[in-house]
Amino acid sequence: MTDLHPFIAGLPKAELHVHHVGSASPRIVAELAANHPDSKVPADAEALAEYFTFTDFAHFIEVYLTVVDLIRTPEDVRLLTFEVARDMARQNIRYAELTVTPFSSTRRGVEEKAFMAAIEDARKAAEAEFGVVLRWCFDIPGEAGLEAAAETARLAVDLRPEGLVSFGLGGPEIGVPRPQFKPYFDRAIAAGLRSVPHAGETTGPQTVWDALNHLGAERIGHGTSSVQDPELLAYLAEHRIPLEVCPTSNIATRAVARIDEHPIKEMVSAGVLVTINSDDPPMFGTDLNNEYAVAARLLELDERGVAALAKNAVEASFLDPAGKARIVSEIDTYTTAWLAR
Repeated sequence: MTDLHPFIAGLPKAELHVHHVGSASPRIVAELAANHPDSKVPADAEALAEYFTFTDFAHFIEVYLTVVDLIRTPEDVRLLTFEVARDMARQNIRYAELTVTPFSSTRRGVEEKAFMAAIEDARKAAEAEFGVVLRWCFDIPGEAGLEAAAETARLAVDLRPEGLVSFGLGGPEIGVPRPQFKPYFDRAIAAGLRSVPHAGETTGPQTVWDALNHLGAERIGHGTSSVQDPELLAYLAEHRIPLEVCPTSNIATRAVARIDEHPIKEMVSAGVLVTINSDDPPMFGTDLNNEYAVAARLLELDERGVAALAKNAVEASFLDPAGKARIVSEIDTYTTAWLAR
Protein backbone atom coordinates (compact mmCIF):
# COMPACT_ATOMS: atom_id res chain seq x y z
CA MET A 1 0.00 0.00 0.00
CA THR A 2 1.03 3.60 -0.60
CA ASP A 3 2.50 5.40 2.40
CA LEU A 4 -0.35 7.71 3.29
CA HIS A 5 1.43 9.60 6.08
CA PRO A 6 2.45 12.57 3.89
CA PHE A 7 -1.08 12.88 2.49
CA ILE A 8 -2.64 12.66 5.95
CA ALA A 9 -0.24 15.24 7.39
CA GLY A 10 -1.49 17.92 5.00
CA LEU A 11 -5.15 16.87 4.98
CA PRO A 12 -7.54 19.40 6.58
CA LYS A 13 -9.26 17.63 9.45
CA ALA A 14 -11.86 17.96 12.20
CA GLU A 15 -11.68 16.18 15.55
CA LEU A 16 -14.67 15.39 17.75
CA HIS A 17 -13.35 13.25 20.62
CA VAL A 18 -10.31 14.76 22.26
CA HIS A 19 -9.90 15.70 25.90
CA HIS A 20 -8.68 19.08 27.09
CA VAL A 21 -6.27 17.89 29.81
CA GLY A 22 -5.57 14.67 27.92
CA SER A 23 -4.24 16.69 24.97
CA ALA A 24 -1.44 18.25 27.00
CA SER A 25 1.79 17.26 25.27
CA PRO A 26 4.86 16.25 27.31
CA ARG A 27 6.13 19.78 26.68
CA ILE A 28 3.00 21.31 28.26
CA VAL A 29 2.75 18.77 31.10
CA ALA A 30 6.41 19.25 32.00
CA GLU A 31 5.93 23.02 32.12
CA LEU A 32 2.86 22.67 34.36
CA ALA A 33 4.62 20.12 36.59
CA ALA A 34 7.58 22.48 36.99
CA ASN A 35 5.13 25.18 38.09
CA HIS A 36 3.72 22.82 40.75
CA PRO A 37 6.69 20.87 42.19
CA ASP A 38 4.55 19.20 44.86
CA SER A 39 2.93 17.07 42.13
CA LYS A 40 3.94 13.44 41.52
CA VAL A 41 3.91 14.08 37.76
CA PRO A 42 7.48 14.13 36.33
CA ALA A 43 8.66 17.54 35.16
CA ASP A 44 10.88 15.84 32.58
CA ALA A 45 9.37 15.25 29.15
CA GLU A 46 11.28 11.97 28.64
CA ALA A 47 10.22 10.55 32.01
CA LEU A 48 6.61 11.24 31.08
CA ALA A 49 6.69 8.54 28.39
CA GLU A 50 7.18 5.90 31.08
CA TYR A 51 4.68 7.62 33.37
CA PHE A 52 2.08 7.42 30.58
CA THR A 53 2.31 3.61 30.29
CA PHE A 54 -0.95 2.15 31.55
CA THR A 55 -1.70 -1.30 32.91
CA ASP A 56 -5.48 -0.99 32.43
CA PHE A 57 -8.28 1.58 32.24
CA ALA A 58 -8.36 2.12 36.02
CA HIS A 59 -4.63 2.91 36.01
CA PHE A 60 -5.14 5.32 33.12
CA ILE A 61 -7.81 7.20 35.13
CA GLU A 62 -5.47 7.32 38.14
CA VAL A 63 -2.64 8.84 36.08
CA TYR A 64 -5.02 11.15 34.21
CA LEU A 65 -6.24 12.64 37.47
CA THR A 66 -2.68 13.45 38.57
CA VAL A 67 -2.33 15.54 35.40
CA VAL A 68 -5.71 17.17 36.07
CA ASP A 69 -4.30 18.20 39.44
CA LEU A 70 -1.71 20.34 37.64
CA ILE A 71 -4.47 22.68 36.41
CA ARG A 72 -4.83 24.88 39.48
CA THR A 73 -5.08 28.48 38.26
CA PRO A 74 -6.79 30.35 35.42
CA GLU A 75 -3.30 30.89 33.98
CA ASP A 76 -2.78 27.11 33.88
CA VAL A 77 -6.13 26.71 32.10
CA ARG A 78 -5.28 29.36 29.54
CA LEU A 79 -1.78 27.98 28.90
CA LEU A 80 -3.07 24.43 28.44
CA THR A 81 -5.86 25.44 26.07
CA PHE A 82 -3.79 27.72 23.86
CA GLU A 83 -0.90 25.26 23.58
CA VAL A 84 -3.24 22.38 22.74
CA ALA A 85 -4.57 24.49 19.86
CA ARG A 86 -0.99 25.14 18.72
CA ASP A 87 -0.37 21.39 18.56
CA MET A 88 -3.62 20.89 16.64
CA ALA A 89 -2.66 23.50 14.06
CA ARG A 90 0.56 21.60 13.35
CA GLN A 91 -1.61 18.65 12.28
CA ASN A 92 -3.86 20.74 10.01
CA ILE A 93 -6.82 20.31 12.36
CA ARG A 94 -9.22 23.05 11.28
CA TYR A 95 -11.96 22.40 13.83
CA ALA A 96 -12.11 20.55 17.14
CA GLU A 97 -14.73 19.91 19.77
CA LEU A 98 -12.58 19.75 22.88
CA THR A 99 -13.95 17.81 25.84
CA VAL A 100 -13.53 20.00 28.92
CA THR A 101 -14.21 18.86 32.50
CA PRO A 102 -14.77 22.12 34.41
CA PHE A 103 -15.75 20.33 37.64
CA SER A 104 -12.23 18.93 37.96
CA SER A 105 -10.80 22.45 38.01
CA THR A 106 -13.46 24.32 39.96
CA ARG A 107 -13.40 21.73 42.75
CA ARG A 108 -9.64 22.30 42.99
CA GLY A 109 -10.16 26.01 43.57
CA VAL A 110 -10.21 27.60 40.14
CA GLU A 111 -12.94 30.24 40.30
CA GLU A 112 -15.69 29.23 37.86
CA LYS A 113 -16.04 32.54 35.99
CA ALA A 114 -12.26 32.80 35.72
CA PHE A 115 -12.20 29.26 34.27
CA MET A 116 -14.75 30.22 31.60
CA ALA A 117 -12.85 33.41 30.79
CA ALA A 118 -9.57 31.48 30.45
CA ILE A 119 -10.86 28.91 27.97
CA GLU A 120 -12.68 31.57 25.96
CA ASP A 121 -9.66 33.84 25.82
CA ALA A 122 -7.52 30.94 24.63
CA ARG A 123 -10.16 29.87 22.10
CA LYS A 124 -10.35 33.30 20.49
CA ALA A 125 -6.57 33.78 20.52
CA ALA A 126 -6.04 30.33 18.97
CA GLU A 127 -8.48 31.01 16.15
CA ALA A 128 -6.84 34.36 15.43
CA GLU A 129 -3.26 33.06 15.58
CA PHE A 130 -3.53 29.46 14.32
CA GLY A 131 -6.80 29.36 12.38
CA VAL A 132 -8.06 26.50 14.57
CA VAL A 133 -11.76 26.76 15.45
CA LEU A 134 -12.43 25.33 18.92
CA ARG A 135 -15.75 24.45 20.48
CA TRP A 136 -16.38 22.92 23.91
CA CYS A 137 -18.08 19.80 25.22
CA PHE A 138 -18.58 20.06 28.98
CA ASP A 139 -18.05 16.61 30.39
CA ILE A 140 -19.25 14.96 33.60
CA PRO A 141 -16.42 12.97 35.25
CA GLY A 142 -18.43 9.83 35.91
CA GLU A 143 -16.21 8.64 38.74
CA ALA A 144 -17.16 11.76 40.74
CA GLY A 145 -20.85 10.83 40.81
CA LEU A 146 -24.06 12.83 40.78
CA GLU A 147 -22.57 15.80 42.61
CA ALA A 148 -20.26 16.31 39.65
CA ALA A 149 -23.17 15.81 37.24
CA ALA A 150 -25.28 18.49 38.93
CA GLU A 151 -22.37 20.92 39.07
CA THR A 152 -21.37 20.32 35.44
CA ALA A 153 -24.95 20.88 34.29
CA ARG A 154 -25.12 24.10 36.33
CA LEU A 155 -21.86 25.40 34.92
CA ALA A 156 -22.93 24.48 31.38
CA VAL A 157 -26.37 26.05 31.56
CA ASP A 158 -25.94 29.00 33.93
CA LEU A 159 -22.44 30.11 32.93
CA ARG A 160 -22.52 28.88 29.36
CA PRO A 161 -19.46 30.14 27.50
CA GLU A 162 -19.83 31.21 23.89
CA GLY A 163 -17.95 28.21 22.51
CA LEU A 164 -19.96 25.52 24.33
CA VAL A 165 -21.92 23.23 22.00
CA SER A 166 -22.36 19.88 23.76
CA PHE A 167 -22.65 17.95 27.01
CA GLY A 168 -20.85 14.68 27.72
CA LEU A 169 -20.02 11.96 30.21
CA GLY A 170 -16.58 10.41 30.60
CA GLY A 171 -14.51 8.46 33.08
CA PRO A 172 -14.99 4.78 33.93
CA GLU A 173 -18.10 2.97 32.71
CA ILE A 174 -17.90 -0.07 34.99
CA GLY A 175 -19.95 0.69 38.10
CA VAL A 176 -21.15 4.01 36.61
CA PRO A 177 -24.50 3.26 34.92
CA ARG A 178 -25.64 5.80 32.33
CA PRO A 179 -29.36 6.11 33.27
CA GLN A 180 -28.64 7.90 36.57
CA PHE A 181 -27.38 10.92 34.63
CA LYS A 182 -30.63 11.45 32.72
CA PRO A 183 -31.85 14.54 34.69
CA TYR A 184 -28.59 16.38 34.02
CA PHE A 185 -28.59 15.55 30.32
CA ASP A 186 -32.24 16.57 30.13
CA ARG A 187 -31.33 19.96 31.57
CA ALA A 188 -28.44 20.45 29.15
CA ILE A 189 -30.48 19.36 26.13
CA ALA A 190 -33.32 21.70 27.12
CA ALA A 191 -30.76 24.52 27.09
CA GLY A 192 -29.82 23.68 23.50
CA LEU A 193 -26.70 21.57 24.09
CA ARG A 194 -26.07 18.37 22.15
CA SER A 195 -25.64 15.00 23.88
CA VAL A 196 -22.33 13.16 23.37
CA PRO A 197 -21.69 10.65 26.19
CA HIS A 198 -18.99 8.02 26.24
CA ALA A 199 -20.49 4.53 26.08
CA GLY A 200 -19.48 0.99 25.19
CA GLU A 201 -15.75 1.53 25.61
CA THR A 202 -15.05 -0.91 28.46
CA THR A 203 -18.59 -2.26 28.89
CA GLY A 204 -21.02 -4.05 26.60
CA PRO A 205 -23.52 -2.74 24.06
CA GLN A 206 -26.22 -2.22 26.72
CA THR A 207 -24.28 0.86 27.85
CA VAL A 208 -24.67 2.30 24.34
CA TRP A 209 -28.40 1.55 24.37
CA ASP A 210 -28.62 3.30 27.75
CA ALA A 211 -26.84 6.35 26.35
CA LEU A 212 -29.28 6.46 23.44
CA ASN A 213 -32.47 5.77 25.41
CA HIS A 214 -31.77 7.68 28.62
CA LEU A 215 -29.28 10.40 27.67
CA GLY A 216 -30.54 11.29 24.18
CA ALA A 217 -27.11 10.63 22.66
CA GLU A 218 -26.57 12.17 19.22
CA ARG A 219 -23.04 10.78 18.97
CA ILE A 220 -21.39 8.01 20.95
CA GLY A 221 -17.92 8.34 22.42
CA HIS A 222 -16.05 5.14 21.48
CA GLY A 223 -18.96 2.67 21.15
CA THR A 224 -16.39 -0.08 20.70
CA SER A 225 -18.64 -2.88 21.94
CA SER A 226 -21.48 -1.91 19.57
CA VAL A 227 -20.28 -4.59 17.16
CA GLN A 228 -21.40 -7.25 19.65
CA ASP A 229 -25.05 -6.34 18.94
CA PRO A 230 -26.16 -6.43 15.27
CA GLU A 231 -29.45 -4.73 16.19
CA LEU A 232 -27.54 -1.84 17.76
CA LEU A 233 -25.27 -1.49 14.73
CA ALA A 234 -28.32 -1.40 12.47
CA TYR A 235 -29.93 1.27 14.69
CA LEU A 236 -26.81 3.44 14.66
CA ALA A 237 -26.56 3.14 10.88
CA GLU A 238 -30.26 3.80 10.23
CA HIS A 239 -30.39 6.86 12.49
CA ARG A 240 -27.01 8.14 11.33
CA ILE A 241 -25.66 8.28 14.89
CA PRO A 242 -21.88 8.61 14.59
CA LEU A 243 -19.29 6.72 16.60
CA GLU A 244 -16.23 8.63 17.80
CA VAL A 245 -13.60 5.92 17.26
CA CYS A 246 -10.17 6.21 18.91
CA PRO A 247 -8.14 3.14 17.86
CA THR A 248 -4.85 3.64 19.75
CA SER A 249 -6.67 4.74 22.89
CA ASN A 250 -8.61 1.48 22.91
CA ILE A 251 -5.34 -0.47 22.86
CA ALA A 252 -3.61 1.71 25.48
CA THR A 253 -6.47 1.30 27.97
CA ARG A 254 -6.84 -2.42 27.13
CA ALA A 255 -10.39 -1.93 25.88
CA VAL A 256 -9.20 -3.85 22.79
CA ALA A 257 -6.41 -6.41 23.08
CA ARG A 258 -4.58 -5.83 19.78
CA ILE A 259 -4.86 -3.22 17.05
CA ASP A 260 -5.61 -5.84 14.40
CA GLU A 261 -8.60 -6.93 16.50
CA HIS A 262 -10.11 -3.44 16.53
CA PRO A 263 -13.77 -3.60 15.39
CA ILE A 264 -13.67 -0.49 13.17
CA LYS A 265 -14.04 -2.58 10.01
CA GLU A 266 -17.24 -4.19 11.30
CA MET A 267 -18.60 -0.74 12.17
CA VAL A 268 -17.97 0.58 8.66
CA SER A 269 -19.27 -2.60 7.02
CA ALA A 270 -22.53 -2.17 8.94
CA GLY A 271 -22.96 1.32 7.48
CA VAL A 272 -22.24 3.20 10.71
CA LEU A 273 -20.91 6.76 10.37
CA VAL A 274 -17.39 6.40 11.82
CA THR A 275 -15.18 9.33 12.79
CA ILE A 276 -11.50 9.09 13.72
CA ASN A 277 -10.20 10.73 16.88
CA SER A 278 -7.20 10.71 19.21
CA ASP A 279 -8.86 10.90 22.68
CA ASP A 280 -5.86 11.70 24.94
CA PRO A 281 -3.11 11.74 22.30
CA PRO A 282 0.16 12.43 24.17
CA MET A 283 -0.84 10.04 26.96
CA PHE A 284 -1.29 7.31 24.35
CA GLY A 285 1.78 8.22 22.29
CA THR A 286 -0.26 9.23 19.26
CA ASP A 287 -1.86 12.15 17.45
CA LEU A 288 -4.74 12.55 15.01
CA ASN A 289 -2.50 12.08 11.98
CA ASN A 290 -1.34 8.74 13.34
CA GLU A 291 -4.92 7.67 14.10
CA TYR A 292 -5.86 8.31 10.47
CA ALA A 293 -2.89 6.21 9.35
CA VAL A 294 -3.96 3.38 11.66
CA ALA A 295 -7.56 3.57 10.42
CA ALA A 296 -6.43 3.67 6.78
CA ARG A 297 -4.48 0.44 7.29
CA LEU A 298 -7.29 -1.32 9.13
CA LEU A 299 -9.86 -0.23 6.53
CA GLU A 300 -7.49 -0.66 3.52
CA LEU A 301 -8.10 2.89 2.30
CA ASP A 302 -6.42 4.97 -0.38
CA GLU A 303 -6.24 8.78 -0.41
CA ARG A 304 -9.85 9.18 -1.49
CA GLY A 305 -10.97 6.83 1.27
CA VAL A 306 -9.03 8.79 3.88
CA ALA A 307 -10.51 12.04 2.59
CA ALA A 308 -14.01 10.53 2.89
CA LEU A 309 -13.19 9.57 6.49
CA ALA A 310 -12.15 13.17 7.17
CA LYS A 311 -15.46 14.39 5.74
CA ASN A 312 -17.32 12.03 8.11
CA ALA A 313 -15.97 14.03 11.06
CA VAL A 314 -17.10 17.28 9.48
CA GLU A 315 -20.58 15.86 8.85
CA ALA A 316 -20.84 14.53 12.42
CA SER A 317 -19.64 17.79 13.98
CA PHE A 318 -21.80 20.53 15.48
CA LEU A 319 -20.20 23.18 13.29
CA ASP A 320 -22.57 25.51 11.44
CA PRO A 321 -23.42 24.63 7.80
CA ALA A 322 -21.17 27.33 6.34
CA GLY A 323 -18.25 26.12 8.44
CA LYS A 324 -18.86 22.52 7.39
CA ALA A 325 -19.00 23.50 3.72
CA ARG A 326 -15.74 25.43 4.05
CA ILE A 327 -13.80 22.49 5.50
CA VAL A 328 -15.29 19.96 3.07
CA SER A 329 -14.23 22.26 0.21
CA GLU A 330 -10.71 22.41 1.68
CA ILE A 331 -10.59 18.62 1.88
CA ASP A 332 -11.75 18.23 -1.73
CA THR A 333 -9.37 20.88 -3.07
CA TYR A 334 -6.43 19.39 -1.20
CA THR A 335 -7.22 15.82 -2.31
CA THR A 336 -7.69 16.80 -5.97
CA ALA A 337 -4.41 18.69 -6.01
CA TRP A 338 -2.58 15.81 -4.30
CA LEU A 339 -3.86 13.20 -6.76
CA ALA A 340 -3.02 15.45 -9.72
CA ARG A 341 0.67 15.52 -8.77
